[in-house]
Amino acid sequence: MKTALIQQKYHANKDTTIQITAKQIKEAAQNGAQLIILQELHQNEYFCQSEDTKFFAYANNFESDITYWSSVAKENEVVLVTSLFEKRTAGLYHNTAVVFEKDGSIAGKYRKMHIPDDPGFYEKFYFTPGDLGFEPIQTSVGKLGVLVCWDQWYPEAARIMTLKGADLLIYPTAIGWFDEDSDEEKSRQLDSWITIQRSHAIANGIPVLSCNRVGFEADSSEVMKGIRFWGNSFVCGAQGEILAQADDKSETILYTNIEHARTKEVRDIWPFLRDRRIEEYDCILKRFCDEK
Repeated sequence: MKTALIQQKYHANKDTTIQITAKQIKEAAQNGAQLIILQELHQNEYFCQSEDTKFFAYANNFESDITYWSSVAKENEVVLVTSLFEKRTAGLYHNTAVVFEKDGSIAGKYRKMHIPDDPGFYEKFYFTPGDLGFEPIQTSVGKLGVLVCWDQWYPEAARIMTLKGADLLIYPTAIGWFDEDSDEEKSRQLDSWITIQRSHAIANGIPVLSCNRVGFEADSSEVMKGIRFWGNSFVCGAQGEILAQADDKSETILYTNIEHARTKEVRDIWPFLRDRRIEEYDCILKRFCDEK
């Protein structure tokens, strides 16, 4: 199965940005991609750098956004993973991945479960934690374990998706550096980000596809300078091996061939799921485990 991750920057406004995205989707489809993945909140700037109620207006177009991306998926006959700002009612919003089938129908949704609240990433102001659980989405190209950004740091999310039958783990992402950080700190952060996701692939014997933003976006509140999204979108196989990786500056379409048979081969040799001691894992359901 040929997949494509579209790593791009924000192009000043929504209309220009989605036009460029649609063009890249068309190119990827013409090059044989069956599954195309977009980055987190790909229609707009990463507005969570500040807390401002004006940005809630972005979610007012959720239904029309679904209609648009449905038509793009149908026109190009691809399975498309999008990342949209969902409004359920006033004061109740989600960071939602919507997956479209090749015929444009909605295959399923995933609402981001883990919501960060850090300098420059004030997502708790905007997003209610997801309530759809960790449920893989069945598509014509397999069962997709779609998670979003901050979810990628949590082994529990990856494990549950795997235990429920996901064929792939997919992470639309928006993460980057602050320019004032040292080169050493930037290197540590990027290495941690890649390593934790590769570890999910290894521990679960499953490919991981992570699609990140790229480019500098200023903080509209001017409290901070802004975020330089570090790109490095990548795909790794079931043993954590890097199959393809983008750089930290370029807009690109990252292609990879995923072999489902390879996942079975790896799991047969490394049976981590077989050897789990589920009767001893009660502590994982607690916030903190006191000593006995």
